[in-house]
Amino acid sequence: MLSLVTLGDSILDCGGYNPYGVTPGGLIVRNNDQLFPEFRGQDLSARGPAQLEHRACDGATIDDLLGQARGLKTNGTAIALVTIGGNDLLAGLVTDRRRGMRAFEKALDRFLSQLPIRPVFLGNVYDPTFGDDAQNFLEVDPALARANHTRMNDAISTVAARHGTLVDLHAHFLQGEASWFVMTIEPSLQGASEIRRCFLRAILARVEGLGC
Repeated sequence: MLSLVTLGDSILDCGGYNPYGVTPGGLIVRNNDQLFPEFRGQDLSARGPAQLEHRACDGATIDDLLGQARGLKTNGTAIALVTIGGNDLLAGLVTDRRRGMRAFEKALDRFLSQLPIRPVFLGNVYDPTFGDDAQNFLEVDPALARANHTRMNDAISTVAARHGTLVDLHAHFLQGEASWFVMTIEPSLQGASEIRRCFLRAILARVEGLGC
């Protein structure tokens, strides 16, 4: 049995933002063919027995990851998906002057070094303004906010290179549209599928090596 473990924030725990309770991890394990016929047969269940261990929680920050992983046990092959950092930016790192971002990177590195699951796919933080300063929703100078957003994603990329595979949600969502979001920053139903698209592409690139 292949277990897909989701850890992190609302990028993966966005079921409360659509009427179907859809999450990216759930779609990766078993696609909803009625909602997303494009992905018919492109899920882990089509390749063998698979289950979702959903631990991600809306609003989570780096300090919540250890708690999410507590008591985690998997039988057989497992894959971990991790998304974290967006709420840390909103909670203060968006105006950071270096020290806070270094602490974030060290904490994420420490967490992944202890996580007993491989492979790990680590998503970076998307930009719901699509790079348009006119859509800035923070009471922060956009130049500073974007600089720290970049530093955050650089930190995530650095850690991913040590422990797993980076999934570039940021690049994909820059090509997206407003319908991918609700409440300014949260993934909509379509957003959940687009997140699935990014992670699934990376997972399927490794699926043969996982014996699926």
